Amino acid sequence: MAKDRSKVSDATRQGGLRAALTRGRIFSAPGRTPIPGAPEDPSRPEAIRAVPIRRWGRGIAAVVIGIFFVLLVVSLARNPNADWGTVAEYMFKGLVIRGVGVTVEFTLIAMLIGVVGGTVLAVMRLSSNWVLRGVSWIYIWFFRGTPLLVQILIWGNFALLYPRFFLGVPFTHYGLASIDSNTLLPVFMAAILALGLNEAAYAAELVRAGIISVDKGQSEAGESLGMSSLQIMRRIILPQAMRVIIPPMGNETISMLKSTALISVISGHELMTNITIVYSQNLREMPLLFVASIWYIFLTTLLTIAQYYIERHFGKGFGDKETESAEKRALKRLQSKGGDLYEPGNF
Repeated sequence: MAKDRSKVSDATRQGGLRAALTRGRIFSAPGRTPIPGAPEDPSRPEAIRAVPIRRWGRGIAAVVIGIFFVLLVVSLARNPNADWGTVAEYMFKGLVIRGVGVTVEFTLIAMLIGVVGGTVLAVMRLSSNWVLRGVSWIYIWFFRGTPLLVQILIWGNFALLYPRFFLGVPFTHYGLASIDSNTLLPVFMAAILALGLNEAAYAAELVRAGIISVDKGQSEAGESLGMSSLQIMRRIILPQAMRVIIPPMGNETISMLKSTALISVISGHELMTNITIVYSQNLREMPLLFVASIWYIFLTTLLTIAQYYIERHFGKGFGDKETESAEKRALKRLQSKGGDLYEPGNF
């Protein structure tokens, strides 16, 4: 009797699958590329050929904006005060190139500190331990509540608060060693700490948003496999959260690149500091500012391109284009096997 029931259930299941295939359930959604070789669905109505409404206002506005943009470019190109000769002269000067290198160095190190610290703070914020949650919340509250420029000035003038650092027995006058604050915290280190610690506060919220976007069932599945909390976070949660984290984190990286210009207030010898040194000597402020702008635009463009490829890597399997590509690959694999493409055994 059990074998007869299983045969009946198998026949019913195959019949239902065949009926579903004949009803056209495997057809691509409207707007997608038709599946090659798929049978036509007689119950589906013909596609509506909608004619878009002509919007003359948009066309006129686009023409006006385009003309305004062209006039602006021509005006800048012909403006003698722009002094494009000076721009070309200083574009690849040694002092400018060294400033660009320091700017990139500041950006990479600060973002590394920010991402690692932000991940730790995000995990602490989601912890069940109230002490860890409290410390994380206070850190984020403080560094997001004060301007980055103020933080740079505090770290740059840290010796005014603590002239020397002592290593000794706490709450006593016994000291083992001491070092001058300016020696321990030079301008480079002060700038890195200001940028990195500030970025960690913002990165923590981005990472936390990515972590909570992953379904809770993923953690439960990892626990059922006997994985520890650290393994679940590292192997399951964070890889899936990257799709949500990468776009805003890329934006933070571009913002960090431009925020390095604030280090000029403590003479960090990045791009803006070196540009300021040059135009304070030759009094050609506007051409040198154009040089800085061109370099910043070039660097942000490179970061934007890198962000695009990273997003595409972690976004595999999501979106209409990815789903359509997956359908095409599946159909090619089925066609390579031969036989009836729509036989239930092929699915």
